[in-house]
Amino acid sequence: MNRLVVISNRVTVSTDKKARAGGLAVALQDALRENGGLWFGWSGKTVQKPSCQPAMVTDGNVTYATINLSRKNFAEYYNGFANRTLWPLFHYRLDLTAFSKQNYSGYQQVNTLFASKILPLLEDDDTIWVHDYHLIPLGEELRRTGVTQRMGFFLHIPFPAMEIMTALPSHRSLIRSLCAYDLVGFQTENDLRAFFDYIVHEAGGKIIGNHRIQAFGRTLKVQVFPIGINTEAIIRETLNSSRSKMARGLMDRPSDKDWIIGVDRLDYSKGIVERFQAFERLLENYPAYRGRVTLLQIAPPSRSEVPE
Repeated sequence: MNRLVVISNRVTVSTDKKARAGGLAVALQDALRENGGLWFGWSGKTVQKPSCQPAMVTDGNVTYATINLSRKNFAEYYNGFANRTLWPLFHYRLDLTAFSKQNYSGYQQVNTLFASKILPLLEDDDTIWVHDYHLIPLGEELRRTGVTQRMGFFLHIPFPAMEIMTALPSHRSLIRSLCAYDLVGFQTENDLRAFFDYIVHEAGGKIIGNHRIQAFGRTLKVQVFPIGINTEAIIRETLNSSRSKMARGLMDRPSDKDWIIGVDRLDYSKGIVERFQAFERLLENYPAYRGRVTLLQIAPPSRSEVPE
């Protein structure tokens, strides 16, 4: 069986008990534990100069390869273009979208850096699976170095309507980079339709059937793959967590008391403020629920260095 090589912005090493795993990391950990392989990406550390060589850790059938980024890389690539430009744009928040040529250049430079560091680790029969908006140009960078292995890309966030996408000065370059992959996956049918719309009306490409398109001189497959969860693992975690003091406190509540529980990263795209406002409206309009319903919001910080 071909080796699976996963590349994402952050790598969550399974032996790091302090690491906070988001939805992407949880999904990738499950896939790698089942199939084995290599997971490459940023360590989460910023230093004066980028890593010369990836740090390697093997746990079971999974090898983790991580690199450090310079503070300049982090500011321009991650805080800058990825999270002040692409994140709000892809979430239809043009009012929060900031474009900087310097940040865009830094974004490209880090994708070039990723390509140069993963290249010596690749084997001829690898299947390469790249993840999310941070690394859209990576496939094109790898193709430039001569990589011919099968490459897929999955976008974990929405793909915006063509009218939103074209507000980005570098939109054509970004979509051309997406077409360097052999397979591009989206979360929803709406995302896929928006991508088709761009390919046909903006890029001058073609939809040739069976989820295949021709654009920018390449033929590739595009499809919807809604991300799921490992239900068995969630059940096991639930049973283990039931022994915790907090869980016992929730389960021992009076039978006439109800809880509304939200778990989201602290980000404007999650609608947390609106959730509090909705709960406030509930209590205003239906006084009988006062004292009977409690809203518990768990919100770990996310992208806290991005001003928005």
